[in-house]
Amino acid sequence: MGFYVLNKSGTAQNQKYYFVLKASNGEVIATSEMYASKQGALNGISSVKNNASTEDIRDNT
Repeated sequence: MGFYVLNKSGTAQNQKYYFVLKASNGEVIATSEMYASKQGALNGISSVKNNASTEDIRDNT
């Protein structure tokens, strides 16, 4: 199973928080946008959890 890592930027002024979705081997799968609040980043994680579980693959190549 993968996991989420919640981070706080040391350099950003207004948008300080972001999360990284990692595979169980630690490889980065996705990095989020920057969020102004920790709660915003946590809401982003919840959104990915709710919307990412799909069997639909859309190949635009």
